[in-house]
Amino acid sequence: MKPLEQTTLPPTPVQGTPDATGQIDDLLALMARLRADCPWDKKQTNHSLIPYAIEEAYELGEAVQADDDEDIKGELGDVLLQVVFHCQLYAEQGRFDMSDVIATLQEKLIRRHPHVFEAETLTDDAAVKARWDEIKAEERRVDEARGKPRRRLDATKAGSALMQAQSVQSQASKLGFDWDGIEGAIEKLEEEIAELKQIIPADGHKPDAALKAELEKELGDCVFGLVNVARKLSLDAEAATLTCVHKFKSRFGYIEAQLAQLGKSLEDSDIEEMDALWEAAKRHERSS
Repeated sequence: MKPLEQTTLPPTPVQGTPDATGQIDDLLALMARLRADCPWDKKQTNHSLIPYAIEEAYELGEAVQADDDEDIKGELGDVLLQVVFHCQLYAEQGRFDMSDVIATLQEKLIRRHPHVFEAETLTDDAAVKARWDEIKAEERRVDEARGKPRRRLDATKAGSALMQAQSVQSQASKLGFDWDGIEGAIEKLEEEIAELKQIIPADGHKPDAALKAELEKELGDCVFGLVNVARKLSLDAEAATLTCVHKFKSRFGYIEAQLAQLGKSLEDSDIEEMDALWEAAKRHERSS
């Protein structure tokens, strides 16, 4: 998790340190105490917590891949914290609480497993998946009957921004909203990059709030366009980006290791030296 901001405030009156009991009710009470007494927790909103929820889900995935029990317990706890935190905030708004969330989950699990709790017999996981999809479709029809709008792209997958972008584009393509070849996607990407370049401030000029909002929009258009190029090439934009991230970390680690052999740290180096070592890292990759 991100470290809490350092804020100078009068100390919280001592009320005793709670025990780690492993009980959900005690965890909920602890969260309520943090909301009352912690300056950082006090100022959070459901929207401000979104990046943390996404980050913690990814960190859990990494911990499971590493198969380290202590890391997994810690990351599962961090994911649970996000659930508890959101529930506390919504409870404060008088909308619902943790018991409502648990009951909704229980109802969903029971409803989507008729082969477990009713007389239905499904013989393999493929049949279970097909029945699950049928039940989800029925749930959507019920939502529509209750007046909840359903648009054609609402069924696209959740996930990271890259995953959602590719899913939305794929679904739109199935509905006929797409270029025949990759040329149109590339031209659109170049158009978006040109629009971004037009509003980038000169070096040393910090954008104001209005320009930052415009830059964010134009940058998002560029990323979306690049994802579209990946899709047209039958590539997974998320996987491609993760490959790049791991490659960058590996090369930067090479720079750090080479500097250490010279008795230097990253802080002792400059961009010219690091760039030369970056090129050496690329040559090292090709020779490995």
